[in-house]
Amino acid sequence: MPDMDSALLRKKIEHIQSLPTIPSVLKRISGMIEKPGISLQEISTFISNDPALTTKILKMINSAVYGFPGRISSVSHATVLLGLNVIKGLLIGVSVFEIMQKSMVGLWEHSLGCAVTARIMAKKKGVPEPEEVYVAGLLHDIGKVIFILEFPRDYENAMHAADAEGLTIFEIEKRLFHAHHATIGSWLAEKWSFPGNLVEIIKYHHAPLRSRRAPLEASIVHLSDILVRAQATGFAGDHFIPAVDPAAFEFLSLNESDLMEIIKEAEDSRNAIEESASE
Repeated sequence: MPDMDSALLRKKIEHIQSLPTIPSVLKRISGMIEKPGISLQEISTFISNDPALTTKILKMINSAVYGFPGRISSVSHATVLLGLNVIKGLLIGVSVFEIMQKSMVGLWEHSLGCAVTARIMAKKKGVPEPEEVYVAGLLHDIGKVIFILEFPRDYENAMHAADAEGLTIFEIEKRLFHAHHATIGSWLAEKWSFPGNLVEIIKYHHAPLRSRRAPLEASIVHLSDILVRAQATGFAGDHFIPAVDPAAFEFLSLNESDLMEIIKEAEDSRNAIEESASE
């Protein structure tokens, strides 16, 4: 078990080498976006110069899971339609896809399920950018990927302990690592210059009203995470369905009819999620 304080753990996480291409790509994209007067076309051209990345992004966007089946034929079209922050998040999503699949069986399916449910809920709540909430749902558990890559044996033990004790992996992480996946994920999100709202949603998806910048979006991802667990879509590190934060649920102000509609629409996406994961 890693014996280090929070500062040392953060330093180790921020210098992770297990995801070799992502930080440099993100750093360059972030640098371009921050340039005054940068155009969407310039961003599109930059991404299009990486054929492998372009193929992965278009495949995800055009899948039944994402909701634009066969409609988007170029990164330029995708960037204009979805916006830079969503494209940036999808770059991470497609980049960690294989790592998620190999590191924890079912984690990618869980993440996709959360993303789809979060987008449905965001639209129901009238969130201006539901696609950004989708990205947050997709990446909310990225901290688990980092744990698995850096401490594979210890994290395997943590998952076994969660099962044996009937606790969430979140609770076991806090006990064994002195930090949990939401914190770990936010450290990396900050290091990689994610948008501030996305950093906070990742950080507070277990305590959404602690978010100052995006309490509504964090609450949506929080509830979506739990609904997906209840529907047994994928695997998030334990077989426990945690309680919904009462204050967050009240804040969302969803009635029974709203919830049933969201659950039904999310269930309709389950086959698409499974098909996407198996491709």
